[in-house]
Amino acid sequence: MHDHYDIAVVGGGLAGSVAALSAASEGWSVAFIAPPPPRQDGRTTALLSESIDLLAHLGVWEAVKPASAPLRTMRILDGTKRLLRAPPVSFHSSEIDLDAFGYNIPNQPLFDVLQAEISQSARIDRFGSPLVDADQTAERVNLRLADGPQVTALAALAADGRGSKLRDAIGITIKTWSYPQSALVMNFSHRLGHAGTSTEFHTEQGPFTQVPLPGNRSSLIWSVKPEDVDAILALSREALNAAVETRMHSILGAVEVEGAVQAWPLSSLIAESFGRGRTLLVGETGHAFPPIGAQGLNLGLRDIMQAIGSIRDAGGPQQAPEAVRDFNRQRRLDVTTRTAGVDLLNRALLSSSLPMQALRAGGLAALSAVPPLKLLAMREGMTPGWRKIVNRQVCGSAGKQIGR
Repeated sequence: MHDHYDIAVVGGGLAGSVAALSAASEGWSVAFIAPPPPRQDGRTTALLSESIDLLAHLGVWEAVKPASAPLRTMRILDGTKRLLRAPPVSFHSSEIDLDAFGYNIPNQPLFDVLQAEISQSARIDRFGSPLVDADQTAERVNLRLADGPQVTALAALAADGRGSKLRDAIGITIKTWSYPQSALVMNFSHRLGHAGTSTEFHTEQGPFTQVPLPGNRSSLIWSVKPEDVDAILALSREALNAAVETRMHSILGAVEVEGAVQAWPLSSLIAESFGRGRTLLVGETGHAFPPIGAQGLNLGLRDIMQAIGSIRDAGGPQQAPEAVRDFNRQRRLDVTTRTAGVDLLNRALLSSSLPMQALRAGGLAALSAVPPLKLLAMREGMTPGWRKIVNRQVCGSAGKQIGR
């Protein structure tokens, strides 16, 4: 191991792992500061086509594809009992000439494949000790680890999540807010096939979202009131199966929940800037919101593609301050509009006011009734139009072989 690198990546989750591989694919030396995660991640992530393209270019997609399922239809059903209810809306990938919008991928197999690829890269040194402090000078980023060593780098990617130590150390503040919701996460088998369809039921407590897995299996994100979590977790398996099937209106027949059920509180954050000095924020270090509309990790992977592109286009890690300025400018619109959109939709679900019900129902009705608007929504949901050329350039660069 060395003590000075082109890029330091802080954070060992999915976003940090992809960031480390992406930086190494440019030929840069990478310090990957990545303590092991505290627990196995039983969640799944719906990655859209541009994110799948990035995984393919980094050489990891084929290994994780067998555990994944294509998303060919995304359906929204109003499961509320309110006065103003929205009509059903279905989005089909064939309508925008795609075989699938993307794939639903279990987080743990994806994480394991990323770690295997990282371990084979000659350009990545991994540090298992957590970051305790950091500072920046005009020439470098200084990172101090818990077990004593100091690592320096020309540029840093902060991917250490909502409670980021690196973000706090360089003085970037965040705005946070919480929701009266927790998300129950589980996988289940079902009697009927899903045909590549994800169904999001809108309920008074938030989304109840089924997403396909291979075979007659699906993952589920179930938004509930925090005070209801313990009672649901205490249900017998038979009672839990019946509760899931009832809330799905038996569209997939009888269900059987698999393994443990995990609970996660729902909250949001957005950073006041997405970089400072020689450090760029990627993933949930810079933004986070409830799991609605398959936007979370996809947004984080767009951060990574733009961060790598900005550093490269500025002339390399030596020119990191210029890259940070470009990155801030490029990411602002995408992050703020999607954060605001998810927040508005979630609040509309939770609100009992007639104007908010009318706004939600009217918006979904317009998508259902106006084909050009529906097509625009699908295309922009997949890839913001103003990013298409940049994404092609960055993904093309990421296709270079990672040094081993």
